[in-house]
Amino acid sequence: MTRGARAYARPMDPQTLTLIQVSFQAMSSTAIAAGFLFAAYQFIQTRKAQHFANFTKLVELQMHLREMRVSDPRLAEVYRHDIIGMGSEREIREHFFNLMQLSVFEIVWFGHRRGQIPEDYFQSWATRMRDIAAERSFREMFESPRMKIMHDDFQLFMRDLVRSVPERT
Repeated sequence: MTRGARAYARPMDPQTLTLIQVSFQAMSSTAIAAGFLFAAYQFIQTRKAQHFANFTKLVELQMHLREMRVSDPRLAEVYRHDIIGMGSEREIREHFFNLMQLSVFEIVWFGHRRGQIPEDYFQSWATRMRDIAAERSFREMFESPRMKIMHDDFQLFMRDLVRSVPERT
């Protein structure tokens, strides 16, 4: 046997062996704990995405009901509160068309609020909504006492946005 082989064949110091075993156990325990933390993070993110998807679907369904009233203004008469003060089919169509636009922005707002939509994209939408909020037909819709189903915080956000923009003449 060569001299190098004899040195390799020597038994390991018990303290060194214990240190190596504990180190491997610590690494595997850390890996397992990190796996659990990552799984928990993924679960939270999945729940956020599902919450956003559910909200989006509800607003889409609401928007479809509004779309039906744009297509056939007589359907707006089903709920008298929805057409208070409106006398023509054009007014009904404009009102519900503006509500549809508001619905789309509500989805963007909610997604941004929940971290699902980036800031720059949201700001692009907010800029466009300021342009829309300056329009007389939008302001009339928004300021009317007619039924408008929106998230309460979104309604407050929109009230501030509308007030911050002068009406276009």
